[in-house]
Amino acid sequence: MLKIKNLHASVEDKSILRGINLEVNPGEVHAIMGPNGSGKSTLASVIAGKEEYEVDQGEILFYDDSIDELSAEERAHKGIFMSFQYPVEIPGVTVTNFMKTAINETRKAQGLEEMPANVMLKLIREKSELLDIDRKFLSRSLNVGFSGGEKKRNEIFQMAMIEPKLAILDETDSGLDIDALKIVANGVNKLKSKENAVVVITHYQRLLDYIVPDFVHVILDGRIVKSGPKELAYKLEEQGYDWIKEEVNA
Repeated sequence: MLKIKNLHASVEDKSILRGINLEVNPGEVHAIMGPNGSGKSTLASVIAGKEEYEVDQGEILFYDDSIDELSAEERAHKGIFMSFQYPVEIPGVTVTNFMKTAINETRKAQGLEEMPANVMLKLIREKSELLDIDRKFLSRSLNVGFSGGEKKRNEIFQMAMIEPKLAILDETDSGLDIDALKIVANGVNKLKSKENAVVVITHYQRLLDYIVPDFVHVILDGRIVKSGPKELAYKLEEQGYDWIKEEVNA
């Protein structure tokens, strides 16, 4: 599904990614961990196509097609979804209307007609029930006055509606208490399938108690320096990153 080869990227002429190699297949959950400033969120942003990041070398393939020249919107239409660490607020646009627009824009890009209103409402009802979302929540302005947990739950609702092939969750556990974390993780787990894949960017092992990864990758100084099974996350929680730095520098 996703193949990243020798990826180097920078922002404002500052080199951040220095040779990332990663392959993600359908049905897999990958966790990306590392200390602050190591390049985790930059990697997520580059995959999603955020304009402020410059790819200096390497390539990103999505189902064997290069997406290097595609905009963030075009990548979204191909099935790449990113949950942001700090979701934006859009006053005057309800959650429901935002979702209608997002879905129909994707359908338009794929040469399809707009989704009929009755089908859209049925889909909204099904997904909101799946994620235990109150109907009143859907009539509120997008993220305006939302708690941290509500913002993250809203992004998981967007993910449920769009049904992306690849979901990138950038520190979706940031600022969440344990109850909100469980709600968000439960939503992600309900949406996992053999046809899609999830990349979780996180600082902490606690999220991985609920969204269990198939693979854990550690980024240091813009490179993936170690990969392993879910147990690697537990070792990082207990021992930090110094032991990996020692291995790399040995």
